[in-house]
Amino acid sequence: MSAVSTPQGTPTPAPGTSVPAPGTPAPAPGAPAAGPVRRDAEATKEAILKAARYFLARQAHTGITLKAVAERAGVSPPLVLKYFGSKEALFARVMSFDEDAAALLDAPLDDLGRHMVRHVLRGQRERGADPVLRIVFAPLHGERGDVLRANFRAQVTERLAARLTGPDAGLRAELAVGALLGLGVMYGIARGSAMRDTDTEELVERYAPLVQSQLTPAPGERR
Repeated sequence: MSAVSTPQGTPTPAPGTSVPAPGTPAPAPGAPAAGPVRRDAEATKEAILKAARYFLARQAHTGITLKAVAERAGVSPPLVLKYFGSKEALFARVMSFDEDAAALLDAPLDDLGRHMVRHVLRGQRERGADPVLRIVFAPLHGERGDVLRANFRAQVTERLAARLTGPDAGLRAELAVGALLGLGVMYGIARGSAMRDTDTEELVERYAPLVQSQLTPAPGERR
């Protein structure tokens, strides 16, 4: 096998860079370097969903346009339609809690209180939002608020209740989730300064027992 030689005077490309195909015209002086033009599809869809959630928490569904969602997500309106089909389909996805509930409840029952409290706090601190918390904005959306409430009941509180043993499982699930919503509202909406100045794990240690007491009551406690 013969070695491929580089013409004299031609700089050797740095590792990891590509060599233009023969006959490819050189870029004009001062032109920006060519880069990848395709954007990761999943990242794009997540950016669109995040933008839609942003507006859903701030104004009525009827006043939200695909153009506004697209601009906030940094994409074009046709790309929103490509991924979601229509505004109605996009907001049907945004009004679902199914994926969010799966992450919220992803822990053994004996440690679920700690997991849920940590999940809410990390969502607020790392992403500036907790998707489950958007239920508090249901009154903004008229009849669609009823859809949001129905999804929340079926996908969050009833899903949690199905995992609990003992009496009053539905009530205990609602009390546990209510405690989480209160935590999220105080941190993310009221922006409690003392909470924001406290380490996440310390908040978990202080608050998780309140939530866990509804999930796995101590023996002999009446629930």
